[in-house]
Amino acid sequence: MKAELRDILTSFRASYLRELRAYFATPLAYVFVAIFLMLVGVFTWEASRFFDTGLADLQPFFYWHPWLYMIFLPALSMRLWADEIAYSTSELLFSLPVSLFGLATGKLLAAWSVAALSLVLTFPMWITVNYLGAPDNGAIAITYLTSLLMAGAYLSIGAAMSSLFSSQVLAYIAGILVAFVFTAAGWPMLVGAISGLLGAAAGDLVAQFSFLTYFETAQRGVLELRALLYFVGVILAWLSLNTIWVANKRAFAG
Repeated sequence: MKAELRDILTSFRASYLRELRAYFATPLAYVFVAIFLMLVGVFTWEASRFFDTGLADLQPFFYWHPWLYMIFLPALSMRLWADEIAYSTSELLFSLPVSLFGLATGKLLAAWSVAALSLVLTFPMWITVNYLGAPDNGAIAITYLTSLLMAGAYLSIGAAMSSLFSSQVLAYIAGILVAFVFTAAGWPMLVGAISGLLGAAAGDLVAQFSFLTYFETAQRGVLELRALLYFVGVILAWLSLNTIWVANKRAFAG
């Protein structure tokens, strides 16, 4: 048991450092952070007409997070395994006596670190609303924490999709499609349509699988254990699928 845990930690550390260096050795991380910050600023200040609301809070800022994550985070994770497969480095990787779960976890956490950096760099917005008024900083902190967990959930989906394809483009498209399902399931228009067709219970059931449902609770300043468990569960579920799919590829390659 100790040997297995040591193998997982060793594989995790090597994978995490390798992927993190890869992100910052190329323009990818810098471009991602820059575009994310630019768009989140545009949607917060302009699209949501922040200064016209007369309210000093970050509700307009957090409102867009699920939709921006749905589009951008699969782009951040699409290369994690697709590059290994496309450039045949997966053959060398699969031949090594390493823990696939550790490798998958390291890759996911590297992408998650870049996403976390993007969130940290939005802190000037938090400072701005405190300068303009007296927001509920506890609620803002809760929403930031939940947003970070939700980012991990989106990335776990994207990483798993990346392990299925040798093409980054296909991995990106598949990641967006699956992320859209988990996002739109809680969209009021869709929930209303399902409720109208199949009944309110069916609409509520579908909404329980949506990231929006749990994130909107956090936006109200409520830290629910079920929301934290949901996002952690989604991350672990997709990380497990990622490991299984990579293991199948290693078995096939062997």
